[in-house]
Amino acid sequence: MATTADVRTGLILKIDGNLYTVIEFGQNKTARAAAKVWAKMKGVDTGKTIEVTWNSGETIYPVRVEKKPFQFLYKDDTGYSFMDNETFEQITVPESMVDSPKFLKEGQEVSVLINGETELPMGVELPDKIVLLVTYSEPGMKGDTATRTLKPATVETGATVNVPLFVNEGELIRINTKTGDYLERVK
Repeated sequence: MATTADVRTGLILKIDGNLYTVIEFGQNKTARAAAKVWAKMKGVDTGKTIEVTWNSGETIYPVRVEKKPFQFLYKDDTGYSFMDNETFEQITVPESMVDSPKFLKEGQEVSVLINGETELPMGVELPDKIVLLVTYSEPGMKGDTATRTLKPATVETGATVNVPLFVNEGELIRINTKTGDYLERVK
């Protein structure tokens, strides 16, 4: 059992039998009325976004979630297959449960969120930043660096990322998996 004081970003709550992840939260306090706690949440199963308001101190029902390291093996018609790094057990999850599937490459380590009550996978999170090889990119114009002009580049997973003009084919780049943005060139 927990109260509204325990609400934080990333917390998974059970509301009306469904699981929701807290995306954003805050507190509203007026002069005479009791404080209210609000949270914007996204459904773990449905992906539906809802907003809930509680009175301060009200009981909430968080779900115990374990983060386990898994290795991405392959993708087929049934979904994405991952292997537990400790027990070598394999699981297959649908694409909707994977954070940014376009940046997954074979052998990459990810975190799988496991529901503590049912022992079933709830989602797959990639690391915040990953390094990928640029497989195709138009050549940049020499001396055209005065503006922050971007060009599309294809990385080894097949995803397209906008990169600065000086990035060429065959180079390694660091990408933010949450936003899909280019961060830097890796030497």
